[in-house]
Amino acid sequence: MKGTTWPLQDAKNRLSELVDRAKAGIPQIITRRGRQVVVVIGIEDFKKISTRRQDLVSFLRDPPLFGVDLQIERDDDPGRLVSR
Repeated sequence: MKGTTWPLQDAKNRLSELVDRAKAGIPQIITRRGRQVVVVIGIEDFKKISTRRQDLVSFLRDPPLFGVDLQIERDDDPGRLVSR
């Protein structure tokens, strides 16, 4: 994961800076004893990843492209000859 890494104590001491960076769209990773334990992200990024996704049945009942006139063309090329 790409972002800025903060030891826990530094994150506590510089919380405002950490929050400003997360708000700017840069994930902030907090470590404890050298291990990554928490990621702080801005609310907009959180909303993007936490929206409930549609289940398959709902998707099939109400497809997003329903009613769109798609022009699908096929290539008339018969392919290659294969010898046996």
